[in-house]
Amino acid sequence: MASLVKKPLLMKKLQAEIRQLAGEKKLIDEKDIEKLPYLRAVVKESLRLYPPAPLLVPRETTKKCSINGYEIEGGSTVYVNAWAIARDPAMWDNEDEFLPERFLESDLDPRGQTPELIPFGFGRRRCPGIGMAMAEMELALANVVCKFDWELPVGMKEEDIDFEVLPGITMHKKNALRLLPKLVIA
Repeated sequence: MASLVKKPLLMKKLQAEIRQLAGEKKLIDEKDIEKLPYLRAVVKESLRLYPPAPLLVPRETTKKCSINGYEIEGGSTVYVNAWAIARDPAMWDNEDEFLPERFLESDLDPRGQTPELIPFGFGRRRCPGIGMAMAEMELALANVVCKFDWELPVGMKEEDIDFEVLPGITMHKKNALRLLPKLVIA
């Protein structure tokens, strides 16, 4: 939501896609999500920039190995930095910018099948709850964006929205995002 509020044109594009599909029923359900490519791109881009756990669950090496010239002893604890992978300038153009459009024509999927985007881990050791998490994120975002227009509190400007996070195993905003919902009545 912070990224969308900071870029109102992207918010309007997302709302237009969702509201057009919702029509008279005014709510999005699970079967509608596959018909919302921009919503899915927004969720993927959000997970790329703000993975739930920037450092994945630690693993232990089974034997000595070499990765990019670094020797890693067997039995070493290693961490995969999903945050750094998703912001690697060798992989991503404008790596720090919120650009959902990058996923409209892309096969990259945060469900752990492509190593460039792994907010839930990768391969057979990825998070078992990924399907439910993705469905809940897409459905919740679709409906709050569909039902409400979002504004900043009086006296606050888009430039005042920050993206600082608290230290810890998961990413939590240091400063809460405060928004005013305005119910859309049509």
